[in-house]
This record gives sequence, C-alpha cells and structure tokens, in this order.
Amino acid sequence: MQEFIDQLPQLAKDKHNENKKFFAKLKKKPPKKLDLIMQDLHDEEFNITDCLSCGNCCKTAGPLFTDRDVERIAKFLKIKPRQFEEQYLQMDEDKDLILQETPCTFLGADNYCSIYEVRPKACREYPHTDRKKIQQISNLTLKNVAICPAAFNIVEKMKAKLSF
Repeated sequence: MQEFIDQLPQLAKDKHNENKKFFAKLKKKPPKKLDLIMQDLHDEEFNITDCLSCGNCCKTAGPLFTDRDVERIAKFLKIKPRQFEEQYLQMDEDKDLILQETPCTFLGADNYCSIYEVRPKACREYPHTDRKKIQQISNLTLKNVAICPAAFNIVEKMKAKLSF
C-alpha cells in the first residue's frame, strides 16, 4: 500500500490532463445515472480499501472547519471554541478555518483519529466520491486523486465504466 501511496502524486500528475478532459465531458453531458454509478463505485472501492492502512489524507491535507465543527470538537475536548481555534486552527487566504499544521494533530501513529466521533464534516465526507453531482466538484476530485488511493481507483474505474 505504501508504495502505491508514494507513487500516487506522479500517477495523478500523469493522468491529470486525461482526468481534466473526462470531467469537462461529464460537466457538459453527465450520464443520467451518474450519481448511482458513483455511489456503486465508491461502495465497491471502500469494501476493499482500509483507510487505516493509509491515512494519507490526514498526513498531507487539512480539512476545512465549519463553525459547527469547531463547537462540536471543542465540546468534545472540553475547551472553549475560541481556545480550540487559537490552539489548532488558522485562517487561510480564503478566510476558511484550517489546521495550523499537517499531519493532523489528531492523527495517531496507528492512523486512528483521536476525535473520530466528532471529526469535521470535511473528514467524514472525504474523499467526496459518493457526492451527488460529482461533475460539479471536479477540481476537488482532481486534487483528491493525488492524495487518496481510493479516489484514484474510483476515477479510473469511472472512466472505464463510462468508456472514456
């Protein structure tokens, strides 16, 4: 698994133009059952993919934190939301709250998340490959295939299934 993770940025780079064209085509004319196809591919992939054997998303990319995330996690940690923000978060150039550093502070050496039960919405939904109207988040998906082996595999299977 680690070898695939190490190769992923280059594999994604090699496939970037192809994937970009594929998503452009999807945006113009999405198949009628695209959401259903994506859900099936997502479920199929995550039946064989163990995120705990990877954790690359937590090691290399930080989620966006909503106000609700901050409140929920702060309550779980028994601290004030303001203290949570000051201790763990920063505002990026888009005025979004993100982690001060990666890998994620809450990621353990065993790839377990110490705040898993209350993790941010962005973490719960990652890699977003089961989202409705995936063609509308193609830029996000293009980024995620360079980070998440499952997202890479899903996009490759999606292209094959849709004969691209």
